[in-house]
Amino acid sequence: MNYKVLFISILIIFSMNAQNLRPQDKLAQTGFQFLSVGTDARASAMGEAFTTMEGTSSSLFYNPAGLSRLANFMEVNATHTGWIADIKHYSLSLALNPWNSRYGVFGISVMAVDYGDVQGTMVWGNSQGYIDTEVMNPSAIAVGLGYGRALTDKFCVGGQIKYVAQYFGKSVVPNIEVRKNIADVIAFDFGTIYRTGFRSFAFGMSVRNFSEEVKYEKEGFQLPLTFKIGISIDALDLLNDEHPNHSLNVHVDAVHPRSYPEYLNVGAEYTFIERFALRLGYISGHEEYNMAMGFGVSAFGLSANYSYTPFGVFDGVQRFSVCFSK
Repeated sequence: MNYKVLFISILIIFSMNAQNLRPQDKLAQTGFQFLSVGTDARASAMGEAFTTMEGTSSSLFYNPAGLSRLANFMEVNATHTGWIADIKHYSLSLALNPWNSRYGVFGISVMAVDYGDVQGTMVWGNSQGYIDTEVMNPSAIAVGLGYGRALTDKFCVGGQIKYVAQYFGKSVVPNIEVRKNIADVIAFDFGTIYRTGFRSFAFGMSVRNFSEEVKYEKEGFQLPLTFKIGISIDALDLLNDEHPNHSLNVHVDAVHPRSYPEYLNVGAEYTFIERFALRLGYISGHEEYNMAMGFGVSAFGLSANYSYTPFGVFDGVQRFSVCFSK
């Protein structure tokens, strides 16, 4: 097989997405949008171009097939995201590889969102038309169980089942009842990664947030179903000389979400002696945010990563991740 032809052909397919570099037009209504927020500082610094990244527990949030290449017995990754409007996102991923990948790698993922305090109100017959009720604390959570396995030395698959829920606080229906507003559903993620054999070139695909329709009161909505196709390569592999202490991984993802037209995620990660990393990312077709950057350090099984995303009229979004493996 001529891998150079394959490589060039895939690049042409991805370049066809360039027509979507214009600002995004919303196409449909989806709920549980917290599932679309990046949950890892390393991935976010690379513009969320993470579909073909392997060997990390945070693959559960992007492509569970990446679990299958975990080199260690276990890995735990925790992230704090300071989202817009003082919303806080938290995520935790755990991967276990008790059989040295012979029977696959298992993983657990947790996402939680704190929307802060919101003053509740109720319709009332006064001059204002309402009165204050209790202070509410809306929240959201997603808990998943994932599995990834390398079927051959080139091809791996993975999947995840997760419980997703949002709590919108209490509402008071005068003279009737007090309601707790909760919506929940079971969702699925799955994906594949294929190593082509041409240097470090790989491509993969993932589908996230596949579920039935969620109904809240009388209105129904879909989860933010997202389909991605990604490619990646260590750009230094295209040189003929060896580079044992350096790597420059370049990732490109074509993204097809339910709510918006297609767009591209592009990211690069330069690593020196497997200890220090600089990252840069670009997201096409987004008005408020389209660039990301960050860095990471690692030693003795511990790593810390940071990313920063300018966010238009809002304050920039910052993410901090800490990872431990053994």
